[in-house]
Amino acid sequence: MAVRHHLIRTSPQSVWAVLEDGTRYADWVVGTSSSKPVRGHWPQLGSAIGFEVRLGPLSLSNETVVRRCVPGEALELEAKAGPLGTARIAVELRPWGDHCLVIVDEHPLRGVGGTMHNVAVEALIQIRHRAMLARLARICEADAAEAERHRSLGQVVPPNPDGGDARA
Repeated sequence: MAVRHHLIRTSPQSVWAVLEDGTRYADWVVGTSSSKPVRGHWPQLGSAIGFEVRLGPLSLSNETVVRRCVPGEALELEAKAGPLGTARIAVELRPWGDHCLVIVDEHPLRGVGGTMHNVAVEALIQIRHRAMLARLARICEADAAEAERHRSLGQVVPPNPDGGDARA
């Protein structure tokens, strides 16, 4: 099971805003060249995003389905990869002071990916997660900086209601 975490220097709400925007999936998911919502209202349970992966002249189209969603806290996906099978990808958001600790947990569920799962595959998933979380951080931090630039001078920003402490 490949688990990786990354501290993103913005609020969990800012990170969730990116995750819940189905049109931005390909912006942060490594290996995906394009994506679009294909079923339901992302990220509601059972909704899906179609994605395309390109390797030179070859392309593979498939979909990712929402299997569990706790708005602002957790998103669990089942990514389909054709003959390779499917994978469970869980993204958890935790408040960490004024920032957001993002934890990604991925493992194969079905197909060849599950059968061939080994330490080498785990290492590749870790490399992919490192790049994916770095992309997500860049997007979220840039969005937060842009929102801050557009905030009116003198506008009062309410404090975090939980004081930035971890939830019980």
